[in-house]
Amino acid sequence: MALVRILVDGYSLLHNWPELAPGRPRHSAAARDELIQRLALYRDAINIPITVFFDGAGARAGTPPALSSPEMEVLYSRRGQTADQMIERATHRFNSYGEILAVTDDHAERDTVISLGGLASTCSNFIQTIENTLAEQADDIKHHNRQERHCFQRRR
Repeated sequence: MALVRILVDGYSLLHNWPELAPGRPRHSAAARDELIQRLALYRDAINIPITVFFDGAGARAGTPPALSSPEMEVLYSRRGQTADQMIERATHRFNSYGEILAVTDDHAERDTVISLGGLASTCSNFIQTIENTLAEQADDIKHHNRQERHCFQRRR
């Protein structure tokens, strides 16, 4: 089966990625926005939908919701609910459509996702995957631009 969606524990990933929004608190809107932006770039590179879950307690009242689309969803848990519970529910619901990858550093959560038939990744492994993918994409774009520039110069 093909990977149909990546489910990310947003705060778990933020706490493991200090290069994002340096000097900003991990629960700040700036840190969340930078994470969402980086994940959107990754989603564009791999063409697999991503859902990012944040514990609602981390977002202050009145925080405007991040822009979401079916390809890049951003969800906050409600009072009395955790991002982990939402990830488990999403894993169960999406599982019949294909493989699900959950990204979290919570060992129990990874075990639960695997028991539900999903795949799991640590945050550090996922960060490395994102960085490698985006670096490869940048190299591909640079190579393509060189080829196009060369073709354009030959036509002149």
